[in-house]
Amino acid sequence: MSKKEKIYFASDFHLGADHKLESSLEREKKIVRWLDSIESDCGALFLVGDVFDYWFEHKEVVPRGFVRFLAKIAAFTDKGIPVHFFSGNHDMWMFDYLQSEIGITLHRDSYTLEAQGKKLFIAHGDGLGPGDKGYKFIKKIFRFPLNQWLFARLHPNLALSLMKFFSQKNGGLKIKDAVYQGPEKEWLIQYCEDSLKSNSYDFFIMGHRHLAIDYTLSNGKSRYINLGDMISFNSYAVLENGKLELKAFEKSDLDING
Repeated sequence: MSKKEKIYFASDFHLGADHKLESSLEREKKIVRWLDSIESDCGALFLVGDVFDYWFEHKEVVPRGFVRFLAKIAAFTDKGIPVHFFSGNHDMWMFDYLQSEIGITLHRDSYTLEAQGKKLFIAHGDGLGPGDKGYKFIKKIFRFPLNQWLFARLHPNLALSLMKFFSQKNGGLKIKDAVYQGPEKEWLIQYCEDSLKSNSYDFFIMGHRHLAIDYTLSNGKSRYINLGDMISFNSYAVLENGKLELKAFEKSDLDING
């Protein structure tokens, strides 16, 4: 970690997918403006999953586009600012390209961070908690190395077209389930509560739900923070002097659930 104090967290950019609010290109330019705004005081950057709406790396081919965003991330790492990428349910097929090309650290599972006297659990959130058994089964299939090898045998034009088709067919940026269900029905809150039975964390930071959530867990101390997205919320979180806060970029206010 650098000597700079602030640690930033964001998730669910879904670059590559258009939305009624803005095109993917417009969103990419907005994200680059956000990165410009935090660069001077950023000690570390955590991008907590679904940065891309679909992603697959063939040996010599990666998805086209995102050059502004990738160049900005490279500028961060070139300056010694650590950038952590978490693979989400939309971009779980990231391999070694981003590490070797722009110097990010890739996390395929959860990660524990100790900083500023606090202990943080960080994960995208897909497949955690009770329920969603169908997705958990599919996730195991998608992460199985043989299946990834077989998919790589497809021509990149066909492979990426299929990924884009199924991403949009299975929800894409409709964000149809983004309604706060309350602590009894929010699977990620239940996951956090269960985790506290055997581990101590100050903050649980996740994405996936496309909702800005700040919820104090039953022990009265730990908080579950959902980062929302850079689509309808323009939301992110910042840790400074041990205090974690949800904020909005280029918006006057932020509707926080919990």
